[in-house]
Amino acid sequence: MKKLIIFLLSLSMQFAYAQKKDPDAAAPAAQENIKTVEGVVKTKGSVTINGKVVNYTATTGYMPMKSEDGKLRANIFFTAYTKDGVSDLDKRPITYTFNGGPGSASIWLHMGVIGPKRIVMSEKGDALAAPYSYTNNEYSWLDQTDLVFIDPVGTGFSRAAPGVDKAEFQGYVEDIQSVGEFIKLYTSKNKRWGSPKFLAGESYGTTRAAGLSEYLQSAFKMYVNGVVLISAVLNFQTIQFVVGNDLPYPLYLPSYASTSWYYKKLSPEYQSKDLKSLTGEVEKFAMTEYATALMKGDQLPKAQYDAVVNKLVKYTGLSEAFIRQTNLRINLAQYNKELLRDEGKTVGRLDSRFTGIDYNDTGSSTEYDPSNTGTISGPYTHGLLNYLGKELNYTNDLTYYTLGGGIGRWNYSNVQNKYLNVAESLRKAMSVSPTLKVWVLGGYYDFACPYYASKYVINHMGLRPEQQKNIDFTYYEAGHMIYIHMPSLKQMKIDADSFYDKTLKEIK
Repeated sequence: MKKLIIFLLSLSMQFAYAQKKDPDAAAPAAQENIKTVEGVVKTKGSVTINGKVVNYTATTGYMPMKSEDGKLRANIFFTAYTKDGVSDLDKRPITYTFNGGPGSASIWLHMGVIGPKRIVMSEKGDALAAPYSYTNNEYSWLDQTDLVFIDPVGTGFSRAAPGVDKAEFQGYVEDIQSVGEFIKLYTSKNKRWGSPKFLAGESYGTTRAAGLSEYLQSAFKMYVNGVVLISAVLNFQTIQFVVGNDLPYPLYLPSYASTSWYYKKLSPEYQSKDLKSLTGEVEKFAMTEYATALMKGDQLPKAQYDAVVNKLVKYTGLSEAFIRQTNLRINLAQYNKELLRDEGKTVGRLDSRFTGIDYNDTGSSTEYDPSNTGTISGPYTHGLLNYLGKELNYTNDLTYYTLGGGIGRWNYSNVQNKYLNVAESLRKAMSVSPTLKVWVLGGYYDFACPYYASKYVINHMGLRPEQQKNIDFTYYEAGHMIYIHMPSLKQMKIDADSFYDKTLKEIK
């Protein structure tokens, strides 16, 4: 008890310090520190979206996570935005948002697309020169819904309590339980049980969102109205290049073709096609001739083998010799190294529109991901911390874990010797709640979670026709972080408005 009291006193002093304004920072006039409750800081702000001013209250700080006997287990850091002047909260939607990893804070969706501020990048999505900046996000979803950005334990400023093993939160089941508990607590403390509820996740965050859609139903009888899956991975078998698993090869092929098209490596016949028609043709080949050839394995007749080689050469721009060396199975590391080898460049994983340079050009895999290192991590981390201190009046002595750092070995004991597949959880949630809507977003240049893999998984969930109409797919000429590409960011806002309008129409 003595240790707990000392910890809480220390935490209280930390929060008190967090409320002090930086005397050198000229905060916008719209910002004011108005209230502090349980170590959270509340400020006022405004943003113009679709030509209309949205005034909001931002709440920043910790949600204490306690066991039933009152013992502190963890402190989860969050930032919430609620529209001011709402008289009936039951009519105002709320969206619980998180990123992936596992081990990633919610920084990307928060400062990239959904929140009221966004990191300033180039039109393509390149980082600008440091020190990096942020600006008002006219493409925020705040006009449609209140927003809660959650950093799971071990990410951002979220930590397990002293004496509590962080492993208690680091696994698929453990993560679903702790994030689900946070959502229940926030919903109850803020009187939002009557509000339409949405989940929005990116990357492993889509894994979490699918799991939560069922868990919230079964654990708390909480039914969400919509699930947004950005750069989705629901079945890990689709992205694991291991011996004996042929599934990723046809599912990655449309993304290979997109990238080869982007770098103008295809023959004139295919280079002249628009991206949508090209990928449509490649998808058809991948699911028919190519998939059949892989299933036949060593019994594939030579004539059929040669025909597939010829098609793979046309759709990837890689040499016939190289494709034969892979035995028709081009894994991601090989492709990223091989495509631009003659130019001394490598291709990015998170976003294949970005290139890097390795120590030499002889390897079979890249040294690093040029679409992550120095491209997005720096600007986003710098921008968020600057924003938290300067405008939300929140500082913290802890290191903000953007991706990794606070996470140990992730526990997949629930699927020991199997691939994690949460599509069944989503199917169950949709069956229990027939009006549940799902929006799946993907980037043509995303090699971390290829768009066609998520489409394949959704199409194999065993949904009835009346359930299938509740799922929408949208694809963008961008990578894993779709929104760093300015044209895609603008289109995402248009598509988000359509999704929320469609979903909420059934409630009214």
